Amino acid sequence: MTLFAPDSVELNRKLPLWYQVSQSLRASILGRSPQAPLRLPTEDALAEHYGVSVLTMRQALKELEGEGLITRHRRRGTFIEPAARRGRAVRLLGSVDTIVAQQSGEDTTLLGHGPAPVPAELAEHFPGVPQAVSYRRVRRDRATGEPTNWAENLIHPDIAARIDPAALERMPMTKLLRDEVGVRISRITDTVEARLADPETARLLQVPLLSPILHYTGVTFDTRDRVVDVARIHYRGDRFSFSVTVENVTDDPDDGDGITGDEATGQGPG
Repeated sequence: MTLFAPDSVELNRKLPLWYQVSQSLRASILGRSPQAPLRLPTEDALAEHYGVSVLTMRQALKELEGEGLITRHRRRGTFIEPAARRGRAVRLLGSVDTIVAQQSGEDTTLLGHGPAPVPAELAEHFPGVPQAVSYRRVRRDRATGEPTNWAENLIHPDIAARIDPAALERMPMTKLLRDEVGVRISRITDTVEARLADPETARLLQVPLLSPILHYTGVTFDTRDRVVDVARIHYRGDRFSFSVTVENVTDDPDDGDGITGDEATGQGPG
């Protein structure tokens, strides 16, 4: 049986390890894709994954079991409760020009780039592509120099071969893909959720460990409906909020000017 693969995390030895592990695993469970397996690895395998003792891992799992996120069965294993998912995500659908405009106005530092395995939770976006190319950046407020967010873009290898990494310090990824690389972008689907800052995010954004952050995922499709970029951006919770404008639905559903169903317009951060 295929096992659920939790995210990796760098633990801070100054805080209770069982709590950090439980919060990391909790975030992985709640943020998993609908197709992800429900069976967790063994206690020993999870302990090795997080770099903690089996006793610490057992305490973390006990916490999640108490929340109703997992169930444990002797000789069968530990399973994620199928109902342990967040409610339907709010998806913001807006123009690419709006997203490009919102990405401007900050100073960007490229932290690094190179091949990276496609995480299990993003594999559906890169079928048949075991490795994408990762670009990691931190953005700072131009006036204060304070870090506001850090981002990782996973780019399809065919597209990454045409990217000049240095250009990412001059322009946002969406603009670079569209205007420099020549990608014909058809749409970007945005998802936003609340998370707690892991050690890497806390260090890069200069916030306390486990403080609230906004976690954004943006999936960029080209006109062939192929995913060319998945952006994962971590925003300081004390600096950002999301505002969504819902426009009137038109009287004539066929005139193409209005929004139908539960679509909304908004400014996606990209």
